[in-house]
Amino acid sequence: QVQLVESGGGLVQPGGSLRLSCTAPGFTSNSCGMDWYRQAAGKQREWVSSISTRGTPTYADFVKGRFTISRDKAKDTVDLQLNYLRAEDTAMYSCKMWCFSYCSGGGCNPLDAWGQGTLVTVSS
Repeated sequence: QVQLVESGGGLVQPGGSLRLSCTAPGFTSNSCGMDWYRQAAGKQREWVSSISTRGTPTYADFVKGRFTISRDKAKDTVDLQLNYLRAEDTAMYSCKMWCFSYCSGGGCNPLDAWGQGTLVTVSS
């Protein structure tokens, strides 16, 4: 089982910034992409951003121009920079790694793996 670990959440004032990080073992050495999702209290989970296997970023309309996704191949991490935060950005943010082929001791297979999430609270 591949375990993803998020970090970087916390309490920030409106207009502030945070940088979330998702550490994903094997992300670089396998053909994988990464998604970030968020879920606010009482609401459904929604997609925020993705980075493809080729490094192409995509964003939900409500974060365009404010959030930036990037990957660090040397560290097997994908970061999500959150700028100009708003109260409505308050949510649990989770990363999901998806791989067309993830190779481990058990062979090579498609894989989806989630992290536990990191809480972002935007409040004055």
